[in-house]
Amino acid sequence: MNKSFLLLVIVSLLMTVNQSLTAQGEIVAGKLFYGELCGPGVVMSVNLDGRFKSNERLGFGYRIGVGYGFEGFEDKLVKLLFTERDITNFHKGVVRTFYSVPAGLNYVFGNPKKAFTFEVGAGVTLLSRKTSLYNWEVEKAGNITGFFNFMYRVMPVNGGMSFRIGFTPIIGTAGDLFPMGSIGWGYAF
Repeated sequence: MNKSFLLLVIVSLLMTVNQSLTAQGEIVAGKLFYGELCGPGVVMSVNLDGRFKSNERLGFGYRIGVGYGFEGFEDKLVKLLFTERDITNFHKGVVRTFYSVPAGLNYVFGNPKKAFTFEVGAGVTLLSRKTSLYNWEVEKAGNITGFFNFMYRVMPVNGGMSFRIGFTPIIGTAGDLFPMGSIGWGYAF
C-alpha cells in the first residue's frame, strides 16, 4: 500500500510539473527524476537532479536521492556455492540491509540544443547503519561514503524519457577508493 501511494504521488507530481511547463510555452527540461542501479545510492536509488538556474539544462546543479542496499550477501553466496548445500542456512542472516541518502553537486557540459550531455560531480552518501561496505577492514566501518560522478547523459531538450550511464568511483567508509559504474533511467521535465 505504501509503495503504491508513493508511486501515485510521484506520478501526480511529474504530471503537474509537466502541465505547468507546457502552459508556460517552450519547455526546457532542467530537472531529472530517475532510478539508478549501483553508483552513489549503493545498490539502487531514486534521485532528483536539477540546475541551480531555473529554465537551464547545463551548468551547476545538484542531486539528492534515497537508496537501498545490503551487505554480507557475497560471503554467504560463496559459502553456499562452494561449501554449504543446505539452502535453509543460506537464508539465515544472509544480508544486512540499510538505506542511503546520496547528495552531491555536479556540472553538466554540452550543447544546449542537443540531448547528449556529460556530467561531472561529487558528493557524499549517508548510510542508515554502520557498514563495512567497500572496505576490507570491518573494524573501520562507518556510515558515510563519498563519491564522484562521470556520467554520459541523454536528456531530451524539451523533456521526456532520459538515460544516463557512467563511472562513479566510491570512497569507502574506511577511505579506500572503489571503482564502480552506474546506470539510470528516468524522466526529464
